[in-house]
Amino acid sequence: MADAELFAHPDYPMPGHGRVWFASTRDGASLRLASWRPTVKTVRGTILLVQGRAEFIERYGETVAELRRRGFHVLTFDWRGQGGSQRFVRRERKGHIGWLRHYEADLALALAQMRERLPGPYFTLAHSMGAALCLDAARHDALPVSRLVALAPMLDLAIIENPKAASRLANVLFWLGFGKAFVPGGGDTAIATKPFEGNRLTNDPDRYARNSALSAAARHLSIGDPTIAWVRTAFHLMARLAAPNAAREVRVPTLVIAAGRDRVVSTPAIERFAARLKTGQALILREARHEILMESDLIREQFWAAFDAFIPGEDAQLVAGSAGSAGEQRQRGLMQRLVGGGEDTPAPGGAAPVP
Repeated sequence: MADAELFAHPDYPMPGHGRVWFASTRDGASLRLASWRPTVKTVRGTILLVQGRAEFIERYGETVAELRRRGFHVLTFDWRGQGGSQRFVRRERKGHIGWLRHYEADLALALAQMRERLPGPYFTLAHSMGAALCLDAARHDALPVSRLVALAPMLDLAIIENPKAASRLANVLFWLGFGKAFVPGGGDTAIATKPFEGNRLTNDPDRYARNSALSAAARHLSIGDPTIAWVRTAFHLMARLAAPNAAREVRVPTLVIAAGRDRVVSTPAIERFAARLKTGQALILREARHEILMESDLIREQFWAAFDAFIPGEDAQLVAGSAGSAGEQRQRGLMQRLVGGGEDTPAPGGAAPVP
């Protein structure tokens, strides 16, 4: 397990003045967490930044800095089994998790730490696997935040040709005792260190090279391919969110942002889910690949415009059905333009009002 400090990479330094610590979940797993204060005087609340599979805190230095400049405290953490948090397999490069309840305990710990240590209002910005876990938590009043931005949520896997067969196989292999084995053909190589050409993650060669160098230098934080148990857990989570009423049960106002060129998770599945949200908006960034926060400047600018319109601070809440201030109307108009037209394709149902 890593020390209670951030890895220092000479070409990609983390924002300064952060705090790093370990805390234990209710089932005894030790997680690494980090937080930063805003770099401006006007404090707008706290963002919980939730990562996807195979990621770690240091990959998000650029995003942390941008959130701090917007007036937010930022808290983020490493899921168990990756980054600097505790691992539960002897071969630590395996991307392993035993049961879905383990991830739920990790998220509950991070939320409790945020509310104990940092000021509200509280918001969540989550990616991929983390976004799916947050959407599921928001169905059960287990995500006590004002708003959620879910980036490329893992609702179905585009990377697998026959998901139903893969799910059945993973379940059989798990119960035969192969849960901690790599998926067939899997190995220790981190996805971020594979060649840029043909990568599924980003169009931006510079950010890809930066993250690749970081993953190669911080091998103790990186992981390779997932285990059978991780795949089984992922299918369990996706099945929950595929239930007919799942989207309608999400109780947190949510902005879902999908990548039009995603070859990791299914963008059509995200569109279908977003269309059923009672308290949601949807935006498709047509040219983006899976890692929207690691994308080209143009794509990231589109993301930040939507984020800024959707995540106000304490003094600028959007209220559906109310005319609101001139600033609120401008924010609502920007969201409608982003979701309803321009360069991006809306999910079915268009731009729903946000309560």
